[in-house]
Amino acid sequence: MRQSIVHIALVVEDYDDAIKFYTKKLNFELIQDIYQTKQDKRWVVIAPPASKGTTILLAKASNKKQKEFVGNQSGGRVFLFLNSDDFWRDYHNMLENGIKFTRKPKEEDYGTVAVFEDLYGNLWDLLQLNSEHPLAFK
Repeated sequence: MRQSIVHIALVVEDYDDAIKFYTKKLNFELIQDIYQTKQDKRWVVIAPPASKGTTILLAKASNKKQKEFVGNQSGGRVFLFLNSDDFWRDYHNMLENGIKFTRKPKEEDYGTVAVFEDLYGNLWDLLQLNSEHPLAFK
């Protein structure tokens, strides 16, 4: 049996603001932006550059309950983990692009890590895994 997680939904306030943030500030790629007439919504998929793994589905909050979770999908914990092949390159690029880091870079047993916020306040780890880690870039 072979399975994989294809998309993770990220609830956002506005499609265009989210697309702009992720593509301009984090250099993600816009994979799909398709209007779905029957549901009157867009199917918007983004991914880190050259990524071959899971993508993010930007899902616009469509009711009061969903809007309550924008920016707090994980109850204040780090929600997503962005693995880099060059931590310091990406860290400095993100600083130049105005990304707010809430925890400074540090070395851990598994690699180098720092925590940043997206445009809504969701927490992300920027990390570069040590070469021994099973998910490290080879």
